[in-house]
Amino acid sequence: MPETALLIMKQIINTPDAPAPIGPYNQAVRSGNLLFVSGQIALDPQSGELVLDSIEAETHQVLRNVKAILEAAGTGLQNVLKATVFVKDINQFSRVNAVYGEYFRPEFAPARELVQVAELPRFVNVEISVIATV
Repeated sequence: MPETALLIMKQIINTPDAPAPIGPYNQAVRSGNLLFVSGQIALDPQSGELVLDSIEAETHQVLRNVKAILEAAGTGLQNVLKATVFVKDINQFSRVNAVYGEYFRPEFAPARELVQVAELPRFVNVEISVIATV
């Protein structure tokens, strides 16, 4: 098989409407009709400051960042197939879940897991990554 047949076409997605990556990665990568959005934390893209007023405010900012990246790629929340939610404290599950439910209605909610982790980048409380169709 020729080497060129093994190449996977991918498109890099970055938008100023979401925080710039804080490491060697891009906000999202599109391959075919799939979009892989990197984990987002509660960085305000305009100020560069973390939004940590409450777990609700933090979760809203994370999901606004995810939404901005999806829209920059030409898709939206209704096309998310899978979400991965990382939380620092599982006792905040219901509060994170309540905000999450404002963005993902039951009629188009994706598959999801929510797991507790020891730490997250910049010591935030929640991080969310998604896979969507475009």
